[in-house]
Amino acid sequence: MFIEPRYFPHHRKGWIEVVCGSMFSGKTEELIRRVNRAKIAGQKVEIFKPTIDRRYHEVEVTSHNDNKIISTPVDSPLNILLMVNTATVVAIDEAQFFDDGLIYVAENLASKGIRVMIAGLDMDYLGNPFGPMPKLMAVAEYVTKVHAICVSCGDLATHSFRKVNNQALIMLGETESYEARCRHCFNKGMSEQI
Repeated sequence: MFIEPRYFPHHRKGWIEVVCGSMFSGKTEELIRRVNRAKIAGQKVEIFKPTIDRRYHEVEVTSHNDNKIISTPVDSPLNILLMVNTATVVAIDEAQFFDDGLIYVAENLASKGIRVMIAGLDMDYLGNPFGPMPKLMAVAEYVTKVHAICVSCGDLATHSFRKVNNQALIMLGETESYEARCRHCFNKGMSEQI
């Protein structure tokens, strides 16, 4: 039996939006841009990142272009639910470093009328889907895939190529350890490492 939804004039509609791509594609830059726009609109924003990400700063979310915004580092995505307070917008950076609990958190927040913005790598250094990102992309209302430029050929880059010999799934690094590559140059580089 179909029950017609009732209109609630004071009920906010929440949603999930994901910004994904390779390293150096501008994911964090885009997240910071969206956060700043929400703040200009007078919305209450809370920003979170995983405690493991200390590349630039312990509490700041920082883009490769050195744009910064203060965040709250958390060990577990479930901690986000405890810290949201009165926020109408929640932003989460480096989502690939969280476990699948982040999917529950994002859906829970969106169901409460909160706009949830998530940025993260869609693929790991082997070219495989990374952490909770594929499932987040599936449940999100909006997905934006951003691209870097391939350092080898100049085409659009979709992969993060690891230049150093390290098989750990999670290895924090910058240009000394990674470079953006297109599919062709990524596959070529991977075959040369074997």
